[in-house]
Amino acid sequence: MSDGPRFLTLNDVAEVLNTSLAQVSALVQRGDIRALKIGGRGQWRIERDELEAFIQRMYAETEAQIQAQAKSQSTAQAKAPGSSR
Repeated sequence: MSDGPRFLTLNDVAEVLNTSLAQVSALVQRGDIRALKIGGRGQWRIERDELEAFIQRMYAETEAQIQAQAKSQSTAQAKAPGSSR
């Protein structure tokens, strides 16, 4: 990511991920993205490094899901009647 502030608002993160504020809030509430509350009003902030770690985890999870689906489809095709495998 480019140089900038160390901490991002939820709106900033929503913009980076091209998603809604509600989605980012849900990710924070579930603990999918580590965040901290600051100030008396409890405003959420997400460190840039935490956002990057989340993005990398999502890439890894997506890759694993795609590989699992491909393996499952390959196995199903091999077991199908009349399969040439």
